[in-house]
Amino acid sequence: MQIFSQSPEDYINQLPEDRRAPMSRLRRVILDNLPEGYVEVMQYGMIGYVVPLNLYPAGYLANPEQPLPLLGLASQKNHIALYHMALYASPDLNAWFADEYARRVKGRMDMGKSCLRLKKMAEIPYDLIGELCRKINVAEYIALIESAAAR
Repeated sequence: MQIFSQSPEDYINQLPEDRRAPMSRLRRVILDNLPEGYVEVMQYGMIGYVVPLNLYPAGYLANPEQPLPLLGLASQKNHIALYHMALYASPDLNAWFADEYARRVKGRMDMGKSCLRLKKMAEIPYDLIGELCRKINVAEYIALIESAAAR
């Protein structure tokens, strides 16, 4: 599902009816729980939450034109995708999230390296996603990314 949009609101408004409410709610949960410093953008064809260049001028993959992404939120053909880069970079955070997901959600978690695929709209763990958002502030995330890059 490719959506061309200049704003998160426009992105959500272009979605099929059954995706608008869960995407809007996920967006609200993320915005309400992200620590100060992250900003919402449109990036890579999806709604993104990034460390802006004024806080991290090196940029993503040392590209000073791309802000460092933390989260991405996209509506795909068969699921909503929540990309959280710190889950890939931090084994401890990933283990915490997997354990909490198993405790709170019936069924197996469908996750790639940093992509949580949410297929059942009625079973999205909004509270857990809010907690995940609060887990890493901008300074901690930058340190995590720089540490991973050094390895």
